[in-house]
Formats: sequence, structure tokens, C-alpha cells
Amino acid sequence: MRETKPALCRICPAYCPILVTLEDGRAVEVAGDPEAPLYGGYSCPKGRALPEQHASPARLLHSLKRANGGFERIASTRAVTEVAERVQRIVAEHGPRSVALYIGTNSLPYPASSQLASAWLRALGSRMLFTSNTIDQPGKQIATALHGAWHAGGMEFASADAWLVVGQNPLISKSGALPMQNPGRQLTDALARGMKLIVIDPRRSETARRAHVHLQPRPGEDPTLLAAMLHVIFAEGLADAEFLRENADGAEELRAAVAPFTPEAAAARAGVRAAEIVRAARAFANARRGGGAAGTGPAFATRGNVTEYLTLCLITVCGFWPREGDPASRLNVLLPPYTPRAQPYPPYPALGDGEKLRVRGLENCAAGLPTAALPEEILLEGEGRVRALFCLGGNPMMAFPDQRTTQAALAKLDLLVTFDPELSATSRLAHYVIAPKLTLETPGMSQSAEALKFFGANVGYAAPFAQYAPALVAPPAHSELVEEWEFFYGMAQRLGLALTIVGFYGWGAHLESPPIVTKLDMQRKPSTDELFEIFTRGSRIPLAHVKRFPHGRVFDEVAGVVAAREAGCDARLQLAAPEMLRELAEIAREDWRAQHATVSHPFRLIPRRSNFFVNSSGRSLPSLTRGKPWNPAHAHPDDLAALGVASGDVVRIRSRHDEALAVIEADDTLRRGVVAMTHAFGANPGEPDDPRAAGTPLGRLLRLDDDYDPISGIPRMGALPIAIERVR
Repeated sequence: MRETKPALCRICPAYCPILVTLEDGRAVEVAGDPEAPLYGGYSCPKGRALPEQHASPARLLHSLKRANGGFERIASTRAVTEVAERVQRIVAEHGPRSVALYIGTNSLPYPASSQLASAWLRALGSRMLFTSNTIDQPGKQIATALHGAWHAGGMEFASADAWLVVGQNPLISKSGALPMQNPGRQLTDALARGMKLIVIDPRRSETARRAHVHLQPRPGEDPTLLAAMLHVIFAEGLADAEFLRENADGAEELRAAVAPFTPEAAAARAGVRAAEIVRAARAFANARRGGGAAGTGPAFATRGNVTEYLTLCLITVCGFWPREGDPASRLNVLLPPYTPRAQPYPPYPALGDGEKLRVRGLENCAAGLPTAALPEEILLEGEGRVRALFCLGGNPMMAFPDQRTTQAALAKLDLLVTFDPELSATSRLAHYVIAPKLTLETPGMSQSAEALKFFGANVGYAAPFAQYAPALVAPPAHSELVEEWEFFYGMAQRLGLALTIVGFYGWGAHLESPPIVTKLDMQRKPSTDELFEIFTRGSRIPLAHVKRFPHGRVFDEVAGVVAAREAGCDARLQLAAPEMLRELAEIAREDWRAQHATVSHPFRLIPRRSNFFVNSSGRSLPSLTRGKPWNPAHAHPDDLAALGVASGDVVRIRSRHDEALAVIEADDTLRRGVVAMTHAFGANPGEPDDPRAAGTPLGRLLRLDDDYDPISGIPRMGALPIAIERVR
């Protein structure tokens, strides 16, 4: 029997609607859903590989327990009991802080799992919750805290005349600088109507190739160029003075702070042309409506906070926030209703609310606990040491900076529990590996995609779209799989803990609606659908109504316009946050010539997204690896010639801290002196080091404490000085 049903892809936060073809209950094909609005039938190779992922020979069909130097099969109910007992002993001896939870990117599309895992940790009494947020783009939340946010969200891309993309390739990453729903089609439509795209990127990426202005700087110079654009806008009187008078403080202080960043000075430093900086600034500021966002590249280059902050400042200085009477975007469907207003949320503290760490003076920040410090919290002896770690939707051995220290930390744990469909680099070190159900075996809904707007003004759904998808296939025969949330619920039952779900909707202390608190029934385990009903309590559109539209729907009945500022609202956006102006002054004083002319490490390594992998996911699937299961070291052909190497050669990459082997490939989209590689590949230290088999572990080249941000703790992970030498 062959049939096709609509579903929801959850490989990445784009949440593409898909059509799944089933044969005798098995998924055999996935394609984009042409009946779904917004997406236009789009799907990516990762989503189309879902049937292969579900049927992969590498997939774990039973949970595992470490024993006798390897792993043995364990029933999930037995694993719940054993893990709960070990947690109970650890907490009794060392206190609840000794238990930590790491939530990775791949957990985002499964709201029940991350919600119940977090609820379990809170019930246990621990605040040691770490996420991938602080080793990816923590500057988004930190900059928003320092600058403030706009109550009505960001400007609609569909009506923008200019758009700025900094250090991101959203046509591939679908990560938010452009709309995440079929970004290629939306960009094509925008350019056709005359929108000017401005891209700052050391690579002529798929997105940069379509830009009106592409500034191709030396890596790490993003804030230099943004400051220079602001310099031009102030100098030429292009700022929206009326908007600033009504809504922002610090314009004159910001003007003074960017004064040293003339187009000529910035051009010399960044390695671009001054005239192109001026052209970019004018194209942006002369637009009627605009917006933009920064990405992972600047975040990895240690200046992510100020890059994100200056991006927000550019938008504010130009007045590019929705005004009263504009069409309202990002109206909630499966989130509680609210009235978007043409007014600011004022800044709020970026630090000082939550757990303090024992290392390097780091503490909880607007982006969460500094994840880069977690290995040190495990290794540092004394009261409060982390002794048990639960890893949900993540692969720290591939994702964390400083692979050797991470390995030492994980090996020192009394208890490491991972939830993993395969025996990943991290799971190979675990005491228990819990085998989960996958996308098509579980219900899904788009609420998490709506909530992405709380991570960035232009992220999530601009239109009021929502979709629900039931589970379509049963787990493989003779398997024993669980949804991750079931494991945490079972542990809570065995430990006598009551779980409470807390829904927060907004930025920092500024909420669109009050938190919704729900205590779970700990006697009768809910279903995933019942949990979804809890998560959507108070939603603008009931989940039951959303379920009536299996292909998803834009709920035009919730459309509206931006309301007027509330009477008595005196909130202001902040253009002169002291922390950011100090950092900008430090940049202005730097000896940039010495930084860019390092003789011992003449190249700069930057991150590069792949259309075939989400972090370490997909590396075992032949349709995605296409005979190349590694992450090439992309470099300009002239650099390969100067090194005396050819595409396909193995080279040794050395940083200041360590070295790793890589397969080099020529790529003329890069400026000379730049090497671009995809993270989350490679093997663990001590395992066979063949770059053509597993790729290159870039985390091995990094150090946790190398040039780290004092707020988020993210270390230098990009614009990394490296040397390259031929091996064979």
C-alpha cells in the first residue's frame, strides 16, 4: 500500500512542511509540500533524507549501558530506574548543583523533550542548565538586553527596501537573516521588486553573490565595517532624527564612538574599498524600510556582542522599526495573543540574574549559562563540581571548543547520559545512551518556530502560520525507543519529583503575556499530544483548530496593524551601552596590522555552513555525504599554489594550541588568506585520525579560555590564526 501524507520536518528550525510517501507503513520518500503556504513546496536535502535517517543501519534501536569495556543493551524502563538511582546518590552526597543538563540545537524541534528536561532539572533543585546558545550566537540576546527591543518586532522582509546580512549565509543555513521559509524564493522576489541586499562576509557565498553591495573583509572586522557605516550615516545626515528623539538615547555618544571609523580607516583595516563602505551605508540608510541580522561568523570571531549591538544600532538610527498603522508581523498563533505596539522595550541587565560559575568569574547572562565553561566546571575539584551530565539533542565532543579538555571532562563524570539516535562521538563516552524516536515517529507542531522571534527581531514566522503533524510511522519492528521527555518524566516519578511547566513569552523581564504555569499529573503519564495542549494553553488559535489544516495555514483572522504607543510609555532604546562603547573603543585602539600579519599563523579560519548537515547530524547518511564524509578545508586557489598543494591533498592545520589533519580544496569564493570549514566533524582524540573517514575536528584547534567574551564566555572559534603545511 502506497500513500502520501503531510508532515512537518524538524531537522532544523525552518520547520518546512513536507509530504511523506509511505509504503506498508514505512517512509520511502519526502518532498516539499506545495499546498503549504509560505514555503512554496521547498525542501532541502536534509529533510528529503528523513526516510534514510529513520532506516539507517547506524541507528540505535535500543538503549545502551556501558559495561565490560563496551556497551550492552538495556531496557528503557530499567535505564530510567538505574539512572534515577545514580542521580539520587550523587545529589545526596554532593547536592543538586552537581547535576547539569546540556540542551543542543537538535532538541529545539521537540518542545516536549526540552520542556520536561528543564522542568526535571528545576525540580531537582539545580540551575545548571547549559545550551548551545552560548557557543553559537549569544550576542543576539546580550545585544538585545543592552539595546532594548521593539514591541512590534522587526520590519517585514516582504516590504523592505534594504536588507543587511552580516557573517551569515541564510540561503544555506536558513538561520534567520532572511526569512526561514524558502529563503531563496523570498530573496528572489525581494530583489525583483528592487530591494538592495548588503552582505558582509569574507566569502562570496550563495547569499553574497546576489548582493547589491558585498563587502568582503578580513575575518573579524565586522564591527569595524558596521561602525564605519554608522559614521557615514551620521556624517551625511542620514539618521532618522525624529525617530531617535522619540525612542532612543545615546545617539550623540554613538556618533562620537564611531568617529574614528572613517570609511578610509575602516577600508584599510578590513581590506575593502572605502567607496563600497559608503555605498553600503547610503543604500541602507536611504531606504524607506529595512532590517537585517548578523550570524555565527562574527559570533565566533570574539566580537559577536558588539557586532549584534551595532546591527541593532544601525536599524534604530535609520528608524527601521514598524510604526503605528503598519501591518503587524509575527503575530502569535500557537503562542498567547498580544497587541504589538510602536514602542520600545527598554534595556535590561545582561548579567547578574541566576547561577554563578566557579571559573573565570563567569555567570548566567541574557543568553544563558556560559557553555564553554562547562568542561571546567566538571574538572575543577571542590564543592559544586558537576558530576552528572545529561546531554539532550547535542554532541559536545563535536560542538564544544577545546576537544581535548571536553574529552577529559566527560571522562571524569560519575554519570554521563546521552539521548542519541546513533553512537556519536559523545555517546561513545557515555554511561547510558538512550535511543529516541525520530521525527516521523512523533507528533510535531510549529510553536517553537514562532518562539524564535524571542531570539532575534527578524526570526520566526512573519505571517501568522501554524501547523501540527501527527506521528506517521511506527518505530522499527523489535525496537524499543522512547521520546526523550518520557525518560525525564520517568526519572521524576522514581525520584518523587513534581514537574512544573513554565511558559515564558518575551525578552528578559519584558513579556508579551504573563508566564503560564502548569503542574503535571505525576500519577498518569501524559501523551505527547496532551503535553502540546498544555504548551499551547492560552494560545491565540487553539491547537485543536490548527489540527484541522494538515498542510498548515496562515491564519489571516489574526492579522492586524501595529497599535499606537501606550499612554505614559517612556521606554527608550539605548545606543550608548557603556559595555559596547568600551569594546568599540578597544577595537579602535587595536594594532590591527600586527593582528592580521601573524607570520607564524598567516591564515584565518572561519566557519562555513553546509546544506547537507546540521552540526554533526547527517554524517552517516550516504545521500548527504555523497561519497565525501569529511569537511574540506576550503581556501583560495592562489593560496593552494603558494603552499604547493592541490585540491584533495591532506594538510596539517596548526593553531596556537593544537593541530589536526584536513583535506584541502580550492575555492575562489574566498578572499586570500582565509580558510573556511564546517564544524562538528572528526573523531575523538585517541581514535583513528583519518580526515577522509571522519573529517577534521575543529574543536581540537580551540581553547576554552582563548580570547573569550567576559559575558557569554564564548572563546575564539572563528577568525582563528592558523598555519597550513602539506602532509602528502
